[in-house]
Amino acid sequence: MSQIQKRSPLTNLVQRAVLDNGITLLVIENPTADIVASRIFIKAGTRWESKHQAGLSHLVSAVITKGTDTLSSLEIAEQVESVGASLSADTATDYLQMSLKTIGSDFAEIFNLTAKLLRSPAFPAAEVELERQITLQDIRSQQEHPSAIAFEQLRRAMYGRHPYGLSSLGTIESVSGLTREDLQNYHQSYFRPDNLVISIAGNLTFETARYLVEKALGDWEIPTNSILPINLSPIVCKPYQVVTPQETQQSMVMLGYLASSVKDKEYGALKVLNTYLGNGLSSRLFVELREKRGLAYEVSAFYPTRLDLSQFVVYLGTAPENTAIALEGLHHEIERLRTHQLTDSELQTCKNKLLGQYALGKQTNAQLAQVYGWYETLGLGIEFDTVFQELVNNVTVETAWETACQYFVEPYISLVGPAKFVENCQI
Repeated sequence: MSQIQKRSPLTNLVQRAVLDNGITLLVIENPTADIVASRIFIKAGTRWESKHQAGLSHLVSAVITKGTDTLSSLEIAEQVESVGASLSADTATDYLQMSLKTIGSDFAEIFNLTAKLLRSPAFPAAEVELERQITLQDIRSQQEHPSAIAFEQLRRAMYGRHPYGLSSLGTIESVSGLTREDLQNYHQSYFRPDNLVISIAGNLTFETARYLVEKALGDWEIPTNSILPINLSPIVCKPYQVVTPQETQQSMVMLGYLASSVKDKEYGALKVLNTYLGNGLSSRLFVELREKRGLAYEVSAFYPTRLDLSQFVVYLGTAPENTAIALEGLHHEIERLRTHQLTDSELQTCKNKLLGQYALGKQTNAQLAQVYGWYETLGLGIEFDTVFQELVNNVTVETAWETACQYFVEPYISLVGPAKFVENCQI
């Protein structure tokens, strides 16, 4: 017997149920437009990959929509496009997902098709080989871009042998060695009802959504074997500098700091600091390093949401002759957070900007399905929608400063540019 559905007491918006076969179902009823969007999350992704199979999740997501035991890739595309729907799959560090969107009257048909792909993908050999070659081409293309090289070497330095240390595309060596059997084994391991979160938003009732999901997937039984636990390498903080000389038109300068996971109490403060430093044309880095000093072609910061330790990265693209001064300027702006507290006005502006953008990111049915399904998949629960806003609102000048002092101690440094400007460049 399935668990009793419950409605979020905080938002009174999302209805959640765990079906008899373990599928977690979220439904957001939104009758304002006759569009239904769904995200089907599989608790897998690059975090579950071994080093020698890096890129496997990406390849699975690239091929999973290319055939079933009864439908070819062309027939699937024709069925989707004939009703103007969309269907795709992609992977991230902490999950893999399938996405679909249709008008309300076609949702059942496209969801049933998605369910077939989810349960019985064919992984046609020709499609696997085609997508493998495309992936290898993408990897080689990245190796020509200074920003991609700088981020790749920074990531490897910060995470070592942990899966977060590699691109979701994998490496030339790992992708070259992947086989169709690897894709089938991955699917057999992680695509199972008790490892799924299905999030649906749009003009349909919870009862209708549940009926459609149970009709398509209700007879999918939980395998008798358990999902094997992943054996993650520890993330050890040993900051150092890595340099790649390359004759480019601009130098890339990156500073990286290991930062809290989404489940740590500092998450909200780090999101606020990320907004302060690198979010938009009014951010500190943009104003100080680009507008006032003219050092940057591009400058920003990012702090991705992660299950394990995340990374707080500030970066800048500059003229090669400005590499040293740009590195010093970037480091100075980080250090300033440790020596000077934000003003009340600065902090409130950051909160308003962050929460305003967060609200704007939940306007469409696709965005709603994504946000709530993502939180559920990460183990945060649908209540995290409210918890996150509380975390941000509770950040004070003092907690922002304490968080900066705790995390922004010594950076990993990544430099890419002409040898005479990046070698021997220090802070």
